[in-house]
Amino acid sequence: MEHSDSAKIALKWLDGNGDYEEITYGELHKQANQLANGLKGLGLRKGDRVLVMVPRRIITYVIYLACLKTGLAIIPSSEMLRAKDLAYRLRHSEARAVIVWSDATQEVDKIGEDIPSLAYRIVVSAEKAEIKANWIGIHDMMESQSDTFTTVDTHRDDMAILAYTSGTTGNPKGVVHTHGWGYAHLRIAATLWLDIQESDTVWATAAPGWQKWIWSPFLSVLGSGATGFVYNGSFQPNRYLELIQSYGIKVLCCTPTEYRLMAKTSGLKQYDLSNLRSAVSAGEPLNEEVIKEFQRHFNLTIRDGYGQTESTLLIGTLKDAPSRIGSMGRSIADGLVEIIDESGTPLAPGQVGDIAVHSDMPALFQNYYHDPERKLASTRGNYFVTGDRARKDAEGYFWFEGRGDDIIISSGYTIGPFEVEEALMKHHAVKECAVVASPDEIRGHVVKAFIVLQEEIAGSPAMVKELQNYVKEWTAPYKYPRKIEFIKDLPKTNSGKIRRIELRQQEQKASQVSGENKIID
Repeated sequence: MEHSDSAKIALKWLDGNGDYEEITYGELHKQANQLANGLKGLGLRKGDRVLVMVPRRIITYVIYLACLKTGLAIIPSSEMLRAKDLAYRLRHSEARAVIVWSDATQEVDKIGEDIPSLAYRIVVSAEKAEIKANWIGIHDMMESQSDTFTTVDTHRDDMAILAYTSGTTGNPKGVVHTHGWGYAHLRIAATLWLDIQESDTVWATAAPGWQKWIWSPFLSVLGSGATGFVYNGSFQPNRYLELIQSYGIKVLCCTPTEYRLMAKTSGLKQYDLSNLRSAVSAGEPLNEEVIKEFQRHFNLTIRDGYGQTESTLLIGTLKDAPSRIGSMGRSIADGLVEIIDESGTPLAPGQVGDIAVHSDMPALFQNYYHDPERKLASTRGNYFVTGDRARKDAEGYFWFEGRGDDIIISSGYTIGPFEVEEALMKHHAVKECAVVASPDEIRGHVVKAFIVLQEEIAGSPAMVKELQNYVKEWTAPYKYPRKIEFIKDLPKTNSGKIRRIELRQQEQKASQVSGENKIID
């Protein structure tokens, strides 16, 4: 990601208070080299896993570059993760180090169990500050280090990213992406979909800790030699529109939820977005009326894209391609993505089946860490099955039908029901529970929990709040159930398994009839 013009601005950073910073490509790489020397000096070596939990800051880019230069495998982690989430990732990955923002050190320190592999705790702050015992300050590590570094030789099959993604049962899965994946992703997403040109200022709103941040704000922007705009502030529709206008954003990548709320902003026509050349959306299907609203006011078509943690962009409305509003778009290459049946055979146009990607795709993940059999279990014939269902029309456009499993996608966040259920079951009032996706106009879906309470406890709005806050304490707050319904019994199969599909169908029908639920946050 070196740039021929070291003086070119690589990143423009702004926070919610109006504080502004920027950094050139030359300075970015100097700082990354200093940190790489510091990491190497600690004793970290090629192949070691490092958990990184840092917000939208310029130093985040420095950290990722330094780790890749040193051959370390990065475990991207959201700031919203709690001690329990972190303990699992650290233990499962056998991570040797954590690099976390100062506000998050307390969650690491809360981990009660021993993590034998964890040798180094590195804290990041806006400026030099007093460091707690057992922690190393990142500024101290970089100080007095050389700003030149010989990048460690890595093979295309060496691990670069270990991303954890929620599963329907059990703990999150560790998805292994190699250095070769990064190059494949650049050729696909940055060029064909985002359409980033070197002269562009690009705003991709994904937060560090998610695979989508690596996709767009990191790899696609820096790998294209463009200038990235980074906003470390809360989402406010009017503020986003103002920033797109004032910073001359040319390429925009937002979640459907962000686009939905911007489209509902009063006085939308007052904003001048004429610099905006390319706007894309990913994470879940984008509503047709939102796309039309942007077309009407800005003569701009938001182009949908579909991918998953295990791959990169698979389906989308690519640059210069005819748009079919409401569709997912087409496969990024003929034959790469198909709709298949249970035997792994591609289906005829119009038939609903599983979205599957050909196993030879260069940007498909290598395996699930410590669980290679899981990838094989999701493979049918020559295809890896994504877990989503769709149909393809005669012209090759894909039309989304829904999840093939119980995974919940809310505002672009992927949430496994097991993680929420596990937290709820720790509460003394909960006897049984089941968590499903519930349709939501703004977020696409939200987490809904059906709860059977202990006999002596009654459901109430106060109990709803108590359970929601309890979940936020146990796991990442974005996973908490925004809707809770208390019921007497959960629907089950003869063998005693909860029939979540029945609950999902119930929610779908309820949303179509009235959109009302019994107890809603």
